[in-house]
Amino acid sequence: MLLRYLLCAILYVSLNAWAGNPQVEFETSQGNFVVELYPDKAPHTVENFLQYVNIGYYTGTVFERAIPNFVAQGGGMTETLQVKPTFTPVISESNNGLLNDRGSIAMVRGHSADSATSRFFVNLANNHILNYVRPEEGFEGYTVFGRIIRGFDVLLQIGAKPTVDIGRLQNVPIELPVIRSAYLLDSAVEAENLPPEPPPVFTTKSKTNKTATTKKAYSKLIKKGNASGKTAN
Repeated sequence: MLLRYLLCAILYVSLNAWAGNPQVEFETSQGNFVVELYPDKAPHTVENFLQYVNIGYYTGTVFERAIPNFVAQGGGMTETLQVKPTFTPVISESNNGLLNDRGSIAMVRGHSADSATSRFFVNLANNHILNYVRPEEGFEGYTVFGRIIRGFDVLLQIGAKPTVDIGRLQNVPIELPVIRSAYLLDSAVEAENLPPEPPPVFTTKSKTNKTATTKKAYSKLIKKGNASGKTAN
């Protein structure tokens, strides 16, 4: 109870020190990136995310899933792929108007919409299949709570890494990208433009193949219990 009180006090001071949206910088073995958070759109999710940031939880965790033109996911496993303990899951805020568009950051969850804990994923493309549709199992979508404003190329590099399947884990980078630290910035940085999307490959089957590939990847993730890895509660 005391720990929860102290965390809430830290979050209160941190959020009120900002005139605008909080920004968090991640230092990784692949390079740095900065996330801008939207507490006005996803207050519970942002508070949940910042409690992990403020206690140094993400230090030493990895990006354990990488799917090109889909997602890069991390924030809950060690370099030996052990699941770290987490706080109580946060309620879903997927119906907040924010979309799983290229460059956005969203929460990983299990089958239940209200099961997200520490893990997050970055959308490497416009993943409309992950958006909220209606309050029904399988259609609740995934809560977007911010966007990458610097270093998106780092996430693209992570997403493009060669991967293997290890037991129940799929699309695990052979060389795991490690999060060295994550911290709330004292002052805001200016957002950069996202790098341009790669040009489409025009073949008679390209659109069909891309759609089929994305649906297949999404289907695999759902069958495993999450839209990018089952949370450990």
